[in-house]
Amino acid sequence: MSRQTSGRARVPALRAAISRLFVAGIPETTLDDGTRALHADAPFGGVVLFRRNAAEPHTMRALAAAIHRLDRRLPPLVAIDHEGGRVHRLSAPFTHFPAAAAVAAHGARAVRAVATAMAHELAAIGVDLTFAPVLDVASNPANPVIGDRAFAADPERVASLALTAFRATRAVGLLTCGKHFPGHGDTTADSHLELPIVDKSRRDLARTELVPFRRAITAGIPMLMTAHVLYAALDPKRPATLSRAILTDLLRRRLGFRGVICSDDLEMRAIADHYGPGEAAVAALAAGADLLLYCHCQDDLRIAIAAVERAVADGRLPERHIAAAHRRVVALARWRTRRRRAVPISVIGARAHARLDASLRT
Repeated sequence: MSRQTSGRARVPALRAAISRLFVAGIPETTLDDGTRALHADAPFGGVVLFRRNAAEPHTMRALAAAIHRLDRRLPPLVAIDHEGGRVHRLSAPFTHFPAAAAVAAHGARAVRAVATAMAHELAAIGVDLTFAPVLDVASNPANPVIGDRAFAADPERVASLALTAFRATRAVGLLTCGKHFPGHGDTTADSHLELPIVDKSRRDLARTELVPFRRAITAGIPMLMTAHVLYAALDPKRPATLSRAILTDLLRRRLGFRGVICSDDLEMRAIADHYGPGEAAVAALAAGADLLLYCHCQDDLRIAIAAVERAVADGRLPERHIAAAHRRVVALARWRTRRRRAVPISVIGARAHARLDASLRT
């Protein structure tokens, strides 16, 4: 196997390609030595930020810059969940906008303005990718995890407003990721804690949950995140994240999605209670996923990468699957690298953003 250089490290080409398909979590507000060592051995494709990484804007911008410097040729993507409302990882002075449903009540113009403001604040600290917009339909009032994170209960309205947010974010130069395919809006369980099961028929799924995803695919959304949910009518044995019937047969072949398929965090209990980190990674890639999230435990990420290497070596996972996923992930990273521009840090918490936020709370 030939070798290739990534940053200062020299690693086998296959391991480098596999590692690019993983997104890591990091423990601190600065880039720690453990994460540097991990990247030297297994040059991951991105880092996802959480509340534990939140700091004042200059510190966060320095963190993103340090992550980008890990590979100056093709920097790892810096990602974050940034929806507003309950899903907001950053502290003041970052503007904390209301949840999607509250913004949607003010119409498409408000959705566009909020998405633009949020994208500018993220770009100012060097974030490349926001795991938004939510494409789930708020079809179940008892849902414990989506609720007001969804724009609406009507599929067409969700599609329209989510695509407004997507286009506004893209105009700033950030990558977006619609979620959670094929829909998390009609669950009664939280996939962070257990595996939800949806018993809707294929026809009902097509009429509701799938509508915003179809529209997003047509509009050119570059990435979709999977749901850790079992859809009995689509695959009675495996949750969507690990289901070839859902990710390849439905999403790729029937719906024609050509972008990056990203898993939700594979350490969530909907997956981790039933599969080990290596088993989950191999199954997700075999199902058709391209980019895998291990948001908290770097040891789990190491185990997962090693498991994928073994699966390729023994023929359980064809190397062509890795090559195809790698091409998609690299194309996405290059798109962002070409559009990365300096945004003044003064945009964070700007008066205009504060006025916009206040107008949505009246």
